[in-house]
Amino acid sequence: MKIQISADKNQTLVASQISKSNLSLLSVSLVFFKSHPEIHLMATKSDSPKREWSLNDFEIGKPLGKGKFGRVYVAREVKSKYVVALKVLFKKQIKKYKIHHQLKREMEIQTSLRHPNILRLYGWFHDDERIVLILEYAHGGELYGLLRENTHLSEKQTATYILSLAQALAYCHEKHVIHRDIKPENLLLDHEGRLKIADFGWSVQSSSKRRTMCGTLDYLAPEMVENRAHDYAVDNWTLGILCYEFLYGTPPFEAESQRDTFKRITNIDLSFPSSPQVSAESKHLITQLLVKDSSKRLSLQKIMEHPWIMKNADPSGICNN
Repeated sequence: MKIQISADKNQTLVASQISKSNLSLLSVSLVFFKSHPEIHLMATKSDSPKREWSLNDFEIGKPLGKGKFGRVYVAREVKSKYVVALKVLFKKQIKKYKIHHQLKREMEIQTSLRHPNILRLYGWFHDDERIVLILEYAHGGELYGLLRENTHLSEKQTATYILSLAQALAYCHEKHVIHRDIKPENLLLDHEGRLKIADFGWSVQSSSKRRTMCGTLDYLAPEMVENRAHDYAVDNWTLGILCYEFLYGTPPFEAESQRDTFKRITNIDLSFPSSPQVSAESKHLITQLLVKDSSKRLSLQKIMEHPWIMKNADPSGICNN
């Protein structure tokens, strides 16, 4: 069995950060893959040289997480000691929930993106039961975990992450890609605390307006909640939601029921708690993003140039504190 992935010289994580003793090898038996018409995609587009790999080139290690459709494991290429993450998806689940086209779109989009704040998808292979995606390994795990551990983030951390997100989304929008599901669970951190956007399952490549309602309720823009046409501005809205959540620990329109959350979003029922103390400049940025009229939301460029961002964000994107 052979796969193709690009040899990316820009990945800074090296295998020495994961000792061999910590890699609990799993018994993984994959047979030569055959054509699968619903999901037939080879990750061959790249600006880097190609190498052919077989499963024997990888040591499969400890699980990193699991979801409805499969599991994620850390893995290491035997010769170079290059560390990756393997996302194992079960075909039975993909068929059950009819997400063939969604998965194909996710793979097509993510393999085409090259940005320091976007998790790389290097390639994929499959057998009769599973599809395995070969992903960049993010040593720091989910940003969601950091947020839960600390309750809320500092203004410097928040500004750095919002700047990184704005830069990554500006790149996506230039490529006509709308992510549509930016949330802490879909944001990963590398070994230096640099943010990486992951999971492009709800993303779409389109230059026209869309009408599909997707994503996670707390982060949905009013036009999506109301089933109106939407465009790139839904991602800008989400940056306002995340900025608020990073600073206060909860999304701004969270409520006891979905119905109440819908109502709060459509009415822009926005308030700022007295604790923790947050600067007026950060609140100004949030209010400029959480605007019902999508055409009046702050642009990504304006976010990057906002005084609060310029004062607090680390341009390198490194955020270890």
